[in-house]
Amino acid sequence: MIKRHPLLLLLLLAAAPLRAQTPPPAAHTDPVLAATLDSLARGFHGRVGIYVRHLPTGRSAVMNADSVFPTASMIKVPILLTLFDQVEQGRLDLDARVPYPDTLNYRYVEPTDVVGYMTAGDTLPVSELAFLMLTVSDNVASLWLQALVGGGAAVNEWMDAHGFVQTRVNSRTPGREAARSVYGWGQTTPREIAEAMVMIREGRAVSPRASQRMYRMLTNSYWKDVAVSQLPPTVQAATKQGFVDRSRSEVLLVNAPTGDYVLAVITADQTDESYEPDNEGYRLIRAVSRAVYQHFNPDDPWRPLP
Repeated sequence: MIKRHPLLLLLLLAAAPLRAQTPPPAAHTDPVLAATLDSLARGFHGRVGIYVRHLPTGRSAVMNADSVFPTASMIKVPILLTLFDQVEQGRLDLDARVPYPDTLNYRYVEPTDVVGYMTAGDTLPVSELAFLMLTVSDNVASLWLQALVGGGAAVNEWMDAHGFVQTRVNSRTPGREAARSVYGWGQTTPREIAEAMVMIREGRAVSPRASQRMYRMLTNSYWKDVAVSQLPPTVQAATKQGFVDRSRSEVLLVNAPTGDYVLAVITADQTDESYEPDNEGYRLIRAVSRAVYQHFNPDDPWRPLP
């Protein structure tokens, strides 16, 4: 057996030609899927925006994908991105315990807003605030993190610097009052919020290590009764929802058997403002989620229970 010196091996490897990385496929319209989504959205009482892209093949379908819609709680994804960017820079520490500020002045505490029941002087680690923001969509934790990263302006600067021209925080952000009156806490487009999820999935958000940690957080949502309910329980999805009276939304990146795909569905100006399970917006999101999964995974026999 011929022995090779380690230094010789390194020189041989350095001299070997590098294999070019295969670029992702360009997005192109899937006419069958586009027709299906058009049929599902037809007759909806309100505005609808949809963006779908199958990452391995580039097959896509869009509907008002570049129109601006309210984010509701989906704005927590941009807050998360800004948080991890500041952690990467050493400006914040995920393990640091921070004292609860009595200046948030948030009056509408939901039953799942764990942090809303804290009092001045109580502390939590920054990482736990991020967990609560994403897992149970704790609004108080989210506003606390928004303040910690420097407010909505800091989030907007990060999004703008990374090519997201419409995704913005409006609430508690000077100069965004007019936009807040129209869109509420935040605004985005189906394409932008979906591609923010893709950026995280592909390790391009902040750093590969930060992207992995953010992605793990996004797969832990407590809220699984809308889009995720239409996926097999064995299929993982990173997801964030946003629900307010006249807008229902969800963005999810699904690790499906035939390859990852991203889906964003956002409604606005709904006439159905109820929060019952059969709200028209919820029904649309479920129908779209089910149709997209079955379209990309036609050989999977699993179907959601009625």
